[in-house]
Amino acid sequence: MEAQLEQIREQQKETWNRFSAGWQKWDDFTMHWLKPMGDEIIRALDLRETDRVLDVAAGTGEPGLTIAGLVSHGEVVITDLAENMLAVARDNARRKGITNYETVVCDVCALPFPDESFDAVSCRFGFMFFPDMQLAAREMVRVLKPSGRIAAAVWSVPEKNAWITAIMGTISRNMDLPAPPPGAPGMFRCGSPGFLASLFEQAGLHGISEKELTGQLTCGSKENYWRFMNEVAAPVVFALSKADAATTEKIKREAFAVVDSQCADGRSALDYGTVVVSGQK
Repeated sequence: MEAQLEQIREQQKETWNRFSAGWQKWDDFTMHWLKPMGDEIIRALDLRETDRVLDVAAGTGEPGLTIAGLVSHGEVVITDLAENMLAVARDNARRKGITNYETVVCDVCALPFPDESFDAVSCRFGFMFFPDMQLAAREMVRVLKPSGRIAAAVWSVPEKNAWITAIMGTISRNMDLPAPPPGAPGMFRCGSPGFLASLFEQAGLHGISEKELTGQLTCGSKENYWRFMNEVAAPVVFALSKADAATTEKIKREAFAVVDSQCADGRSALDYGTVVVSGQK
């Protein structure tokens, strides 16, 4: 991997380790919100109870731990760059009594597993952050057995994701933030229709399908939304760390106005859009 991409990987590892406490605090809330995408990944994988499954960039353990409950005579290997996130996953597994799993800290672009060692591979909201997405897809295919399946979820385009644009758009209007380089890792990098499907095809998969899932992030109140975004959303925290108190308060007021304009019932329920793509080796 190029030095620049290695630097991005190390920055991401540091970020996810730093934010693991926030993710642990909000884990039940977040996992309930993201469950439909995990359920669609599981449906697409068509699992058997004896399967050995790799869950890539699993963070606090999902959908890998749910998969472990389905492959009762199999095993799930849960991977992530950040050891602190995987520590949360192990805590979650202990609480749920799940034992047929292991966690491995590793880079998806250099998976430490033999060729053809997994029956299925899952990845929920990881691809858009991989420094080299094509290499990541090839590594997933390499460790997949013939006829095995891969399924991944990514965020769709910004216009379908008010849950993040409500606050990030407000930040951008109030702060002069540097634009990321073209193609840099980011939330909406894989959102265009057909983007991830093309990556899968180039990596050697066939029978590729793409499904859009939409819904809402329901926070209950604007204050709850603000706290959530300031404790789990790294781009928000990094941007606001460069703002003075007056600017932060102005951003908060304006973001709340955006939420009010979209949520007349006061529940702070903001739209999200995702894409789930699957294919077979």
